[in-house]
Amino acid sequence: MDMKTTPDAYGELIEPTTLKIQRLLPGPIERIWAYLTDSELRRKWLAAGAMEMKVGAPVEFVWRNEELNDPPGKRPADFPEEHRMQSRITECDPMRRLSIAWNNSGDVTFELEPKGQGVLLTVIHRRLPDRSTMLKVSAGWHMHLDVLVARATGNEPAPFWEGWSRLQKEYDRRLPA
Repeated sequence: MDMKTTPDAYGELIEPTTLKIQRLLPGPIERIWAYLTDSELRRKWLAAGAMEMKVGAPVEFVWRNEELNDPPGKRPADFPEEHRMQSRITECDPMRRLSIAWNNSGDVTFELEPKGQGVLLTVIHRRLPDRSTMLKVSAGWHMHLDVLVARATGNEPAPFWEGWSRLQKEYDRRLPA
């Protein structure tokens, strides 16, 4: 059964402006939910930011991708060292689904589903505004999820920026123009 569980599993467009990407992670589901909702755990693979677990609650995400691994790798010149984004929770079904209005670049839904001893994490990013954003976001989710897989399995993640740069070119080749 191909559940796109390997770190090189690519996301796919399920609608013209909607990316879907999946990873199979070691359970239990409560642990993976914590990686999505606890600021300290989330900052180790994606972005920090306290979350009040209720619909309508604001969330400020703080990305510091150079802190995801050591050494951090070379950040592209057009990316700041830190990026902040105001968002809000639009759906919260603990241990199953979390949706967030992603300021200026669509909506993101995280879905968790038990799979044997593992947890299938599905990320769906809707309403990507243009192809340039789609390529950056696709490579970003791919690398961030690779970091999450590494963290959840007790491994050291690959250098973020090198992987992101490689993946952006690969998504440019894979996704329709």
